[in-house]
Amino acid sequence: MSPAVHGGPDAAGAAPHDFSTNGNAAGSCPAVVSALRAADAAHYPDPHYTALRGRLAAFHGVVADRIVIAASASEFIHRISAAVAQGGGSRVWLPAHSYGDYERAAQAWGLLVLRAPQPHADAALRWCCEPSSPLGQPQADLPLQAAGTGGACVLDLAYEPLRLEGRPSLDAVQRNRVWQLWTPNKAMGLTGIRAAYAIAPEEADAPFMARIERLAPSWPLGTHGVALLETWTGDDAQRWLAQSLQTLRDWKALQRAMCESLGWQCLPGDANFFCARTDRPYPGLAAALRASGIKLRDCASFGLPGHVRMGVLPPASQQALKEAWTSAA
Repeated sequence: MSPAVHGGPDAAGAAPHDFSTNGNAAGSCPAVVSALRAADAAHYPDPHYTALRGRLAAFHGVVADRIVIAASASEFIHRISAAVAQGGGSRVWLPAHSYGDYERAAQAWGLLVLRAPQPHADAALRWCCEPSSPLGQPQADLPLQAAGTGGACVLDLAYEPLRLEGRPSLDAVQRNRVWQLWTPNKAMGLTGIRAAYAIAPEEADAPFMARIERLAPSWPLGTHGVALLETWTGDDAQRWLAQSLQTLRDWKALQRAMCESLGWQCLPGDANFFCARTDRPYPGLAAALRASGIKLRDCASFGLPGHVRMGVLPPASQQALKEAWTSAA
């Protein structure tokens, strides 16, 4: 299973209108940009990330021992999959549609993949995501997964900071029963800075936690990743994020209306992206669109052929998509 290619530059450079990535299209958080410029890259960060873990713990209202620093969400996905395999686990359960690295990591460690609607019984690792990827929707069985016994349940919260609609399915007590995976670089509009962290369950299995720590590379985060995570917890970054969400809500309403004007069927979603079934197959038009500076995310790799996933972009980009699609089609 090869990794999906989306977001960022390709052989033709950076696309002026890249709908294939789900970063915050309102821009990069000024407070984080300032912190990145001031970061001391001449020295290693603290290998134990003591101050950072304390800051993240205070932000989430948990004890610091529950914070696991990760180089990225993908790095943690592979690391916890390895820990499951080393502990004798053999099965991983996935939602019907999900981020491809869950399956890639399972396959890399020889774990059998079960996918909904298959039951999750006997799965040593269960993956959940809300708002979900690629649909940006609530995960209907999330409370059931969180209440499950046996094995580890991970809730991927990559898009929770970019939630534009709806409410989380789990309350604080329910979240404390699962692993929480946070990747704030999307919300901060800085996907090129790779940094993430996980919050272990309140009653995490001690041997399992120890395996995860042993599998960590030295200094998983560089100085700039530390600066991003530290600043994301601050008042300036959180105020900026709240303001940007209102902008994204307005843009999302315009973008859905634009897509519907093209005859597309837009699916509901709570995040800063949504999926749509196009009136013509996207792969056949991809080259012509890319020549016009447009990139979309083909959802075939998610098990949704005939659909595209679209990050919400400013009105100028929306108009460029409308003109390029009409011309290419």
